[in-house]
Amino acid sequence: MAIEGTQLQISVEEGERWRRTMSVTVPSDVVSTERQRLTGELTARLKLPGFRKGRVPSSVVEKRFGDSLSREALDKLIGAAYREALSQQELNPISEGEVGNVQYEPDRDLTFSISFDVRPEIELSRLGGFKVERPPVEGLDDKLEQVLGRLREEKGTWQSVDKGRPEDGELVGVEIRRIENGEPGEVQPYQLILGQGDAIPDIEDAIRSLEVDGSGEFVVRFPDDFPNEERRGEEEQLLVRLDSRQQLELPELDEEFAKSLGEFESVDDLHEKVRADLQKEAEGQAESVVRGKLLDAILEANPFTVPVSMVDRYVESVLGDPEGVPPEKLAEAKEQISPQAEHAVKRILAIDRLSEIENLRATEEELDGRIEEIAEKSGETPAMIYANLQKSERLEALEREITEKKVFDFLKGQSEITEN
Repeated sequence: MAIEGTQLQISVEEGERWRRTMSVTVPSDVVSTERQRLTGELTARLKLPGFRKGRVPSSVVEKRFGDSLSREALDKLIGAAYREALSQQELNPISEGEVGNVQYEPDRDLTFSISFDVRPEIELSRLGGFKVERPPVEGLDDKLEQVLGRLREEKGTWQSVDKGRPEDGELVGVEIRRIENGEPGEVQPYQLILGQGDAIPDIEDAIRSLEVDGSGEFVVRFPDDFPNEERRGEEEQLLVRLDSRQQLELPELDEEFAKSLGEFESVDDLHEKVRADLQKEAEGQAESVVRGKLLDAILEANPFTVPVSMVDRYVESVLGDPEGVPPEKLAEAKEQISPQAEHAVKRILAIDRLSEIENLRATEEELDGRIEEIAEKSGETPAMIYANLQKSERLEALEREITEKKVFDFLKGQSEITEN
């Protein structure tokens, strides 16, 4: 059904954080006309015992189906009036409308209110004049050693050790049996690397006290941060046997090792390329810090509020599927995340508004150019890259990446960026 805006009485109340409550009155003649229309449609297709199809008296229809007709008429009237009222007031909700204060009788005016959030109208009057310090790129030597260490570990081989007690970093094979009423239960075999938190601390301490083929009885206590809350602080008696102990033998950092990685011709080549990657990563992190500081400075200089519904949607996207999570835990997680989520939403809105104000949105030519760059590096055609991005729904993300770079290039030109 359609309702003309001139038939409605509409008022809008502005609430906090871009909340709007719209009160609407639908005239009684519109209400009656819709109720009669629905009654006529039902009568035309209705067939009851003792009456020909389409010839059921309206009094019988009202008696048997009056309540359902009223509910259907109310739903249709509210929906149509809501859409028309939004059009008349030029409002674009960003949240589901919450209907309340409904007063409805078939032959009287229909009144109701509906509350919703609208997109914030953000004013950014100060965009520059800030001083932002770029963090230094440092510690590359230590990070290089860490990367090389991980690469050697990936190429390492486990060698059995028959004597002595195991130490952190060693791979152990154990058998654990729970002791109940003085009797050991079923054997449970495990393999784990000591010192990586694969077992609770008391069990790892028990393993460290044994030699290969040795066993012992131990009372272990589950720590206070154990994932299963019911077992926190609980004690258990176990019989632990150490079946095997292995140490990781690392390859030499030589030319043969470098070539085994498939991308490098020598140790120097390995060092150079890994260091270049680390440099690029560190510079990217420093740039991210600068961007964050610039945005925070803009938000502080141009404060604004955001709708609760936008924050809630962001929180839901962070938490993912909450199936199986207890309601109280979910509520606690939402409460903890909400302040960071609100700040993140403000950043997103500020970037969008800046791209609009300064006409910095990604153009089709810029998007095509970026796709060509990706295609050249990957050895695929631009058409294939475009299709893959579209299929994986990442095309919009690439557009946003280009837009954000333009926005931050603009912002850096408006402020002073110093090097630490």
